[in-house]
Amino acid sequence: MNEPLDQTEAFQNLLIAHATGGNEDEAEFIRLRQALLSNPALDTLVPRFVKTSRSLAQFWQFIKFKHSTYAERRQFIWEEFRPLLDVLERGPLSPADQLVTEKLEKFDASHVRAAWAKALERRASDPEGAITSARTLIESVCKHILDSSDLPYDDGAELPKLYKLTAETLKLAPSQHTETVFKQILGGCTAVVEGLGSLRNRLSDAHGKGKVASKPASRHAELAVNLSGALATYLLATWEARNEAAAQQSH
Repeated sequence: MNEPLDQTEAFQNLLIAHATGGNEDEAEFIRLRQALLSNPALDTLVPRFVKTSRSLAQFWQFIKFKHSTYAERRQFIWEEFRPLLDVLERGPLSPADQLVTEKLEKFDASHVRAAWAKALERRASDPEGAITSARTLIESVCKHILDSSDLPYDDGAELPKLYKLTAETLKLAPSQHTETVFKQILGGCTAVVEGLGSLRNRLSDAHGKGKVASKPASRHAELAVNLSGALATYLLATWEARNEAAAQQSH
């Protein structure tokens, strides 16, 4: 039994019914909406209109102006719920996925959360797209940190260059440490970034392919997404710790 999936499908069906002339139960709407919003691991996948429509009346005001025909409303709701349902159909998020999701939710960077949501959504059904999203996640985190640090960078720079600048900013570059174990670990992070870029270039949908092109399997996407999620949370946690230390020193 997959209760989150069942509740989400029931909520989607309730919204479709209300948007196409039905008169649905307000209490059921509130119950199902609350069940969906109470799961922080799914927050990045929940349609925005679900978060802003706190009653059936508010949802009706939204949907009646969004689309005028029943067919358009059905299609819109189906498309909005598709990423969430795709993830739920594969079963509950793993503890690692949930941990990354919860950590990313702490940061006010919607593009970072969107990249992670796309990576999760595509991991099984669209390995090439998932690999692209995994790389985009690291790019977005690096740019978020550099922007917050008021450091200039080339917006079109390759990922390894962006990561190198970010790592130096956070004192995570191997060259900034003398302890062998730290140099090895941080060197491994650099290798992960370079590997993601290489995997994406060779296997993802970011470039055109020749006649003999490798096609990624879901296991390749799983690896890319897991690596990007772990590295993204590590970078953001380091950034957060650095800001907290600076704030304490200023008092």
